[in-house]
Amino acid sequence: MTRRIFRSVFLASLIVFLAGLALVVGTMYNYFSGQQSEQLKVEARLAAHAVEAQGLDYLESLEESEIRLTWIDADGTVIYDTDAEAGEMENHAQREEFREALQYGSGDGERTSTTLAEKTVYYALRLTDGTVLRTAESHYTLPTLIMNIIQPLALILVLALLLSGWLASRLAKRIVGPLNAIDLDKPLANDVYDELSPLLTRVEQQQRQISSQLEELRRRKDEFAAITRSMSEGLILLDSQGLVMSINASAKAIFGTNGDSEGRDVLTIDRSPELRELLQKSAGGERSECYISRGEREYMLTASPVNAGEGRGTVLLAVDVTEKLRAERLRREFTANVSHELKTPLHSIMGAAELLQSGLVKPEDYERFLNRIRSEAARLVELVQDVINLSRIDEGEEFPREDTDLYTLSGEVVMALETEAANREVALSLSGGHETVCGVRQLLWEIIWNLADNAVKYSKPGGKANIDVSRTPDGRVRVTVSDDGVGIPREAQERVFERFYRVDKSHSRETGGTGLGLSIVKHAAQYHNAEISLESEPGRGTSISVTF
Repeated sequence: MTRRIFRSVFLASLIVFLAGLALVVGTMYNYFSGQQSEQLKVEARLAAHAVEAQGLDYLESLEESEIRLTWIDADGTVIYDTDAEAGEMENHAQREEFREALQYGSGDGERTSTTLAEKTVYYALRLTDGTVLRTAESHYTLPTLIMNIIQPLALILVLALLLSGWLASRLAKRIVGPLNAIDLDKPLANDVYDELSPLLTRVEQQQRQISSQLEELRRRKDEFAAITRSMSEGLILLDSQGLVMSINASAKAIFGTNGDSEGRDVLTIDRSPELRELLQKSAGGERSECYISRGEREYMLTASPVNAGEGRGTVLLAVDVTEKLRAERLRREFTANVSHELKTPLHSIMGAAELLQSGLVKPEDYERFLNRIRSEAARLVELVQDVINLSRIDEGEEFPREDTDLYTLSGEVVMALETEAANREVALSLSGGHETVCGVRQLLWEIIWNLADNAVKYSKPGGKANIDVSRTPDGRVRVTVSDDGVGIPREAQERVFERFYRVDKSHSRETGGTGLGLSIVKHAAQYHNAEISLESEPGRGTSISVTF
């Protein structure tokens, strides 16, 4: 404050001095310039009378004078000049004062030298014979005049500055001294100017209010921090400049930042085009959202603009939607695949039925068409049953559990597939021992049956398929179904458990099936918290193990 008072007094003195100097110099300069112009006009009139009376003799008889006289013909040609040879001077037809004199009888003009050091003032009068007589006088310009008196002005300025500085310093110290001694922790205990008493009382009230507000703010901040720490969603608060005001642990994990992110531009944390676009829309007051990928997870990023009084900001919320998007994708694929799988047998049934109804089928072919209708209908029933089973598992339906001997259950599967294995010339066998797990008998049957059914269908004629029930070294029960069939290419091994996925669609049509068998195996195994492993090599067979 001392410096501010000092600067104020000092600058005020300097400005007053400079303003007074400029006023005095400017006023005097204008006054003497006006007097010079009037004198020039008087000289011009006197010279005009003499020239009209005596002509060139008068001008030639003049001795040296401070005022320059120039006699100019009506076409601008210089007839005579007191300071130069007339024949060497340029035509004056375009000079401002000459043209005004020809038109109005008299004319004024002034021109400054190229160095800006001198200014020449002109006054011209038209004579009765049409010629023009011009007077001219030069004098210093205002900057040149000031430069000529700069030394005394500088001395006065220095003395004024020194005096102003001393007075300003002394006054500032006297004013600020008692103010610097104020104890703001105890505003009402200070003995200062009476004029400051209302201010100190107000400061005391403000301190109490601020302390209360700080305590409330601290409490709310702690509550906010506790809430955001426990959130699984990523939360980032931004100010109007896009700087991070707050970021919770989930957001740090999502965007891969571990350091202190507060106060930094959010684009230094994540530079994705999606985030840039969200921030642009939020700056325009528009709420928007997009999906971003981080690692193997998908997130929905929402940007909501916030207007709090004059301040503006943005709330970024990142929600993990991996499972939701995956479920939605599976639902769409499942719907499309079920529709496709239902169409094929239905078209076959309708085609056979239409041929029978039209009477175009020979009596001896009735049995073949009826068998086709029956087999396609059975395929539809099997597909619908598989869909029902998958839906029950997906919906998390609770099934009754019981102790089930997997060896005995596998023997029942072997008996159920005995006829089909014989038709395909595949030797289906059972090995291992009696091992019991607590599970859902129907789902365990589905696991073993679907694996064994695939082993029989995809084995070569004369091939072998085996179901083995055993216990692992760590005490877990394992069911392994193996065959020496066509095998599964390496690039397809991760997808065979997807619904309706087929490695070889043409071969799948020949063998039948719904395309849901391995998907049922996968979901039934997950229901029992079992692990599935697959080993396969094209042309050499496949082995799938389910470990409980």
